[in-house]
Formats: sequence, structure tokens, C-alpha cells
Amino acid sequence: MKKLLIASTITVLILTSAITTPKANAADVSTSICESVASDNKKRLRTLLRINKLKIRRIFGDLKCNGENLLEFAASSGSVETGKLMISKLPKKVVSANLALIQTGSQPLYDAANVRVSS
Repeated sequence: MKKLLIASTITVLILTSAITTPKANAADVSTSICESVASDNKKRLRTLLRINKLKIRRIFGDLKCNGENLLEFAASSGSVETGKLMISKLPKKVVSANLALIQTGSQPLYDAANVRVSS
């Protein structure tokens, strides 16, 4: 009887600890990514992507910051370092498709995108 009580107590503790384990919310992750881009914090962006097992190529099409894609948002925020990181990680076709959007926001990013597309 004592063994049954101990076993059931352990089972309940394990189940409640599994249920109450905090999970990263997708909205929180996307907000953090947008904040990292806005603050031009390349190290924090890399860390967020690594911790959440994400790649810029995979999230680029779906993630919007203030209604703009990540590259356009980086250009409008003046985030040169994070913008250059994204340009280096995205396919050339995607970068060339966004050249016009980048040009209106940031000249250094536009130059980096031109180098990426022409190479």
C-alpha cells in the first residue's frame, strides 16, 4: 500500500511538472526577433535563432515586423548589421526581389544587397 502511494505521488509530481513547464510562445519569439532587428543587435538575433532552432531562410516569408518583411524592417530601422546578416543568409533571388524595398530605407544595406546579388 505504501509503495502504491509513493508511486502515485511521484507520477502526479512528474505530470504536474511537465504541464507547468513554460514553453516559448511563437508571438514572443517573433516579437523578440523584431526587437533584435530594430535595435540592430546581431548577437541577440543569432542567439534567438539558435535557441529556437530557426533559420532566417525559413522564417523570412512568414514573419512581419510592423507590416514589413525582416529586410525591409531592418532598412527602415537603420539596422545595418542585422540587415547584412539577413542578406548573407537569404537566397540571392529573395534579396534581388527586395532590392527596391531596401533602397528606400538604407543605402549601406542596398549596397550590401547589390554585392550579394551580383556575386
